[in-house]
Amino acid sequence: MDIRQEIEDLRELIRYHNDRYHNQDDPEISDYEYDKLTVKLRKLEEEHPELQSIDSPSQKVGGKAKREAGVLVKHNVPMLSLQDVFSKEDVYSFVDKILREKEDTVFVVERKIDGLSVSLRYENGQFAMGVTRGDGINYGEDVTENIRMIKDYISTLKEPVPYLEVRGEVYMKSEDFDAVNERLEAEGKKLFANPRNCAAGTLRQLDPKVVKERKLSLFVFNVQDSRGIDFGRHSESLEWLRRQGMKVIEDFRICRTADEVWEAITDIGESRGSFAYDIDGAVVKVDSLSDREHFGATSKVPRWAVAYKYPPEEKETVIRDIRLSVGRTGRITPTAIFDSIRLCGTNVERATLHNQDRIDQLDVRIGDTIVVRKAGEIIPEVLSVVKEKRPHDAKPYSIPLECPSCGSTAVRDDSLVDIRCINLNCPAQLTQHILNFVGRNAMDIKGFGEAYIEALVKEGYVKDIADIYYLDKYRDEMIEKGLIGKEKNTDKLLATIENSKDNNIDRLITGFGIRNIGRQAAYELMSHFKSINRLREASYEELITVKDMGDISARAILEFFSNPENLDILSRLEQAGVNFTSSEEASNANGSLTGLTLVITGTLPFMGRTQMEELVKKHGGKVSGSVSKNTDYVIAGENAGSKLTKAEQLGVKVLSEEELLNMLED
Repeated sequence: MDIRQEIEDLRELIRYHNDRYHNQDDPEISDYEYDKLTVKLRKLEEEHPELQSIDSPSQKVGGKAKREAGVLVKHNVPMLSLQDVFSKEDVYSFVDKILREKEDTVFVVERKIDGLSVSLRYENGQFAMGVTRGDGINYGEDVTENIRMIKDYISTLKEPVPYLEVRGEVYMKSEDFDAVNERLEAEGKKLFANPRNCAAGTLRQLDPKVVKERKLSLFVFNVQDSRGIDFGRHSESLEWLRRQGMKVIEDFRICRTADEVWEAITDIGESRGSFAYDIDGAVVKVDSLSDREHFGATSKVPRWAVAYKYPPEEKETVIRDIRLSVGRTGRITPTAIFDSIRLCGTNVERATLHNQDRIDQLDVRIGDTIVVRKAGEIIPEVLSVVKEKRPHDAKPYSIPLECPSCGSTAVRDDSLVDIRCINLNCPAQLTQHILNFVGRNAMDIKGFGEAYIEALVKEGYVKDIADIYYLDKYRDEMIEKGLIGKEKNTDKLLATIENSKDNNIDRLITGFGIRNIGRQAAYELMSHFKSINRLREASYEELITVKDMGDISARAILEFFSNPENLDILSRLEQAGVNFTSSEEASNANGSLTGLTLVITGTLPFMGRTQMEELVKKHGGKVSGSVSKNTDYVIAGENAGSKLTKAEQLGVKVLSEEELLNMLED
């Protein structure tokens, strides 16, 4: 691969994961994996200085300050990140480099709390403002009132000084995090993946009562600025802060040699399972504040500190059972049930085994001792089996070719690794199948939530997707039983169902839930065949001529339309008045975007993303999820982010929503 392209691809990947972590509080990979990517980028940029760019994520700190979360506040002192290191050799190299320049340097080693960084400002001894890290350089978010709700915060210094700014970490203790997720689970809401996400999301709440209820915690770990008092050493400043009543970072250690520093890091790593909170590393800092000024900082990191990142946490446990579940498409998924262990801040007692091939690859058996970790510090996964601890009577496990829900025959396709239940009326599949049908990407029947679907299925009003369009016959019964609420709610949902009959057929095709046929494939099928009946009559040879249609997708369509139960459902849908023909508008589109690829990014002023996608497709264009040299236009709204940056770097033309509409009108 061309080195320029490799660097650009790496920058784009880091920007994506940076946004997931800092701005969405929803990371997809572990800190360890993310840090490895940034180290690789820095190394490539150092080897190729001609390719360095001020827009590179290696030159930036933190995420974007969010206007919707609070008022933006300018940083008095930049809240820089730390250079990450991953090995003993890296730690020794850092310490030795410092000692070569200043041989009497003293170091402080501290736990690196996994939370959200904040600065706290005190004026004349009184707490004045709390600010998040934001972009780390210019602006953060004002979270003053939320900071006041944290039990570790203090409002008044015991020894007032004209001005003091300290940096700390807002985090959640494991027991408080568990309590929040238990409440969310009881309320049927989405759970937080880990304590860090929960702390970050909570601190950005607009209602301080939520912050108080969730019991956030706070450690202070650095003096950023002070007037009226001077400190010579970092350790001295921590002791003074402790005397003021602040909760400072626990059990920091003073070290003078690389061996002592590594011993402190090792001790923290070996003890982290006993802490009441999560850590994601250990920080090594120069203690002398004057020495810190001597070593200085780059635009992103101080030269007087590094953060050692521990490898992902792994633990042993014993597997007690393998349970099977059935998904919307009939896919049977095995899940390992094991003795509860704590990983990355949560109690874990189950992990997917994916399929029979994965079970065979691991050779996992009930009774085995297994090694478990969290992929991306989020999803539990079985890493390996400790064969030497295997019970003598443990037997290989095979997924039975029988549906665990309905007892029907299950099959394994020759070309796939999955085992599926082929009974379309399987109860385990029905609720998920209907949820897909009424969902935003399919028939978009708003307000038709899972609770309503489960109630209607349980009462026998809905046995398949066609039954949805006959619910009006049972209006009075449903109101009397309160299945959808009172008269107003019931009539509102019935009206939405009625309106959905006019949807274009790509939404209907998506709603069928045919394997491998998503929204884009459904659109291509609609564009080619123009009607459901023509699609139903299509041969294999006709199907594979459709754009992006392969062998597996074509066979899945043939299988769907050859099933008598599906044909009955189609007949009842058509009788109910559901549209089976491509709309005249779509089939007669002016084609002004034919052959063009567009990317939509940011929040558009008027249209939603789905509406804009449909408009582009109606005029013959293709919508892509990423910017490349093959992109013709980028439609950019507010907070467009890295896709806009990539477009500018590649010279791709950027249009506003208004400019695109004007272009189509012309």
